[in-house]
Amino acid sequence: MRSLWKGTISFGLVSIPVKVVSATENHSVSFRQVHTADDGRVRYRKVCELDGEELSGDEIGKAYETADGSVVQLSDDDLSALPLPTARTVDILGFVPVSSIDPYQLDRSYYLAPDSGAIKPYALLREALRRSEKGAIAKLAMRGRETLALLRALDGDSEDVLGMHTLLWPDEIRPATGVVPSEKVTVRDAELDLADTLMDTLGAVDMAELHDEYRAAVEALVTAKLEGRAPEEITERPATGGRVIDLMSALEDSVRTAREARGEGEGEGEGEGEGEEATVTPIGKKQPARKKAPAKKAPAKKATGKKTAAKKTAAKETAAGKGTTKKKAAAKKTASRKRAS
Repeated sequence: MRSLWKGTISFGLVSIPVKVVSATENHSVSFRQVHTADDGRVRYRKVCELDGEELSGDEIGKAYETADGSVVQLSDDDLSALPLPTARTVDILGFVPVSSIDPYQLDRSYYLAPDSGAIKPYALLREALRRSEKGAIAKLAMRGRETLALLRALDGDSEDVLGMHTLLWPDEIRPATGVVPSEKVTVRDAELDLADTLMDTLGAVDMAELHDEYRAAVEALVTAKLEGRAPEEITERPATGGRVIDLMSALEDSVRTAREARGEGEGEGEGEGEGEEATVTPIGKKQPARKKAPAKKAPAKKATGKKTAAKKTAAKETAAGKGTTKKKAAAKKTASRKRAS
């Protein structure tokens, strides 16, 4: 990747030459303006509003407009002569927990690559930031302006790289005055429990699987037009939102819908009896154990009586069998005696 800026990280008396590489790229859909009659490209021309003449690049300079409307021209030499100590230096001012940085202050993201001969001090700063779980707040001048920056040790696949995020200055973040709701409301614990359940049911998001569906739809539309066929119809998603009439019901319905979408089925955490009001038990909350009805057992005496009767019947059958055998044996002996006589 092409480096955008080269400089030196000033870490106390330790100097770390680095190269700044952009960590992001813009994939958003862009359109050109054309003449609808013949597809001719529509271009903007730079014209002086005083004399109406079209200007070339070397005729255009920089100027600063003051509050009273005065215009002061500034040349590149004027700007390069300004006393800017961070012109080629990433000057570390101090260290803060990364979690303490307000996301509103984040601007652009970059990777910092060690320049020749800087691998050892580069690794030292990276591991020191990782072990302390802190980020370095620094100042640097890049692209014609001085800016704040956050340096941090990246995790995951980029764990051996230092990352840099340029930051907006504190006075560039607007206060939330006039946006904060003026009406005070009370949120009940039951509503918070259902909100927690909905969050747990929706689960985590795999950021790597997310993609720009609008861009894909535009590309499919362009392909269809080039091939001279009708574009595929897109199924519109059901509208959501609107005024919430019953917050609890809306939360319960949301949890139920999310569970069905995740294939967990119905009935989980809901009332099962016919006519019962459906309720959702928050995930992680212990449900009261349901007492099982004891299984019906036959009285011990009756069972014993049955077993005894069965034993007596078996004994009688055995005795009867023995009697029959004895009678047969006696008859055989009598028959033998008669034959002998």
